[in-house]
Amino acid sequence: MYEPEFLDLPDVGNYGLQSSVWREKNILKPAPGKRRCNCRNEIHHRQIGPGMFQQMTEQVCEECQNVKYEREGYIVTVDIEKGMQDGHEVVFYDDGEPIIDGEPGDLKFRIRTAPHDRFRREGNKLHTTVTITLVQALVGFEKAIKHLDEHLVDIGSKGITKPKEVRKVKGEGMPLHFNNKKGDLYVTFEVLFPSKLTEDQKVEIKAVLR
Repeated sequence: MYEPEFLDLPDVGNYGLQSSVWREKNILKPAPGKRRCNCRNEIHHRQIGPGMFQQMTEQVCEECQNVKYEREGYIVTVDIEKGMQDGHEVVFYDDGEPIIDGEPGDLKFRIRTAPHDRFRREGNKLHTTVTITLVQALVGFEKAIKHLDEHLVDIGSKGITKPKEVRKVKGEGMPLHFNNKKGDLYVTFEVLFPSKLTEDQKVEIKAVLR
């Protein structure tokens, strides 16, 4: 098995992509001369007297066309399917480093998800944080956020929103690998409080909340 290559990708598991990677490896090429290969030990018995035998071991090798390693490069296209998670491996069988007189290993790409600036993935769940004003938290608001694939998700509310409140939006998380279902999106609300209030504002607020 060839040591895994890592693909640093944005969290695009919502819709998948193809990634092209430049790959270099040893290639077996014909070389002048012959070489000894397929070496093995053969056991022989020789009679040295009546009812007496001697066991002998002999190394036997065959002669084959000589070979050499040459380094060559080529493009490998890796399909990143939607729903794949961090650490998932994409395997290209028998595409690892070649071995003289043996089977080549496998080439493995291990997905390593790069952080996203707005969403955090947890399995098939997605988490995001949204900041609203104190007025919006008290009287409600209309608001939509852009998802990973740019479609809009309504997160508005007609009621009171408490600081650090978490709301679940069903079916707006990450897709399950090889499945049409999706996880859920969890929105945490941060409430932006005013840095200062005038005396008149304090009086009005007290009157409203009394």
